[in-house]
Amino acid sequence: MMNTLTKMAPMLERLFTLSDAARPVFSDVPGSERERLMRSKTEYLELYGALKEFPLAVSREAGALLYMLSRAIGAQTIVEFGTSFGVSTLHLAAAVRDNGGGRVITTEFEPSKAERALEHFVAGGVTDLIEIRLGDAMQTLASDLPETIDLVLLDGAKALYPEILAMLESRLRPGALIIADNADYAPDYLARVRSAEAGYLSVPFGDDVELSMKL
Repeated sequence: MMNTLTKMAPMLERLFTLSDAARPVFSDVPGSERERLMRSKTEYLELYGALKEFPLAVSREAGALLYMLSRAIGAQTIVEFGTSFGVSTLHLAAAVRDNGGGRVITTEFEPSKAERALEHFVAGGVTDLIEIRLGDAMQTLASDLPETIDLVLLDGAKALYPEILAMLESRLRPGALIIADNADYAPDYLARVRSAEAGYLSVPFGDDVELSMKL
């Protein structure tokens, strides 16, 4: 059966191939240095800017997971922290389309990446579903959000994960999902969602994804 994700498959494969080319660049960074760059907001943004020509996309498996989870819960309102070239956003928008429509709000710090992402959204035929907010997510996600949020993807500066979650938390419906990529670089975030008192059920998923559900 043809769905929106299947229609996007050739374009997504090109973007995944481009992203694969960027991975060795980051893999060459020593482990201790990588840890420092990923855990600090300032250092992460410097690294992110240096690699702005690359998608730095989620993996193919993570992309499929995003689509599957969004479809499974019938997500129609999604917030994404960290657009990059829009690979993950395309998976989310494909799910929203196949769920009958809705809204994906995504925020990106780097203007050139937002421009490239918009090109991909146009090519994928999903611009009517996506709102790109350019700038610091602590400002772009501070207002004008849906009353209810079904799913959140965290894939920006890891140090900001707890603060982004705190801004969105009151709007998460019971059963809402939060997917945090590279969550092992965000120990404060993990402590929050794994706390018995926080109101989440949370488990690691794969090598570096934390999957949480709002109770």
